[in-house]
Amino acid sequence: QVQLVESGGGLVQAGGSLRLSCAASGRTFSSYAMGWFRQAPRKEREFVAAITWNFGDTTYADSVKGRFTISRDNAKNTVYLQMNNLKPEDTAVYYCAARLRPGPWRNDQAYNFWGQGAQVTVSS
Repeated sequence: QVQLVESGGGLVQAGGSLRLSCAASGRTFSSYAMGWFRQAPRKEREFVAAITWNFGDTTYADSVKGRFTISRDNAKNTVYLQMNNLKPEDTAVYYCAARLRPGPWRNDQAYNFWGQGAQVTVSS
């Protein structure tokens, strides 16, 4: 089992920045990669970004490319999502997730463990 705890959400004005953290504990050595997803009210959960633990390979959704940066600190078993130039449409609950094996990045069914979520609200 891998336990995930997000932190760093909050309220920010459009154009502002926030950094989300996701601390992993438990059998973290078994995890292959970490991802961030988000879910806005009345919308389906969508992929945001992902990163592999070993080589730090990253991938992003087109909607956040150039504004968001995913990174990891292997020593702390923590993944970050730096969000810059935030827009009202970025408002959502953000979830981090861990996956045990390679596969399609954007498929949330491929992720095995999930955090409880962190609310991000961007005001216009």
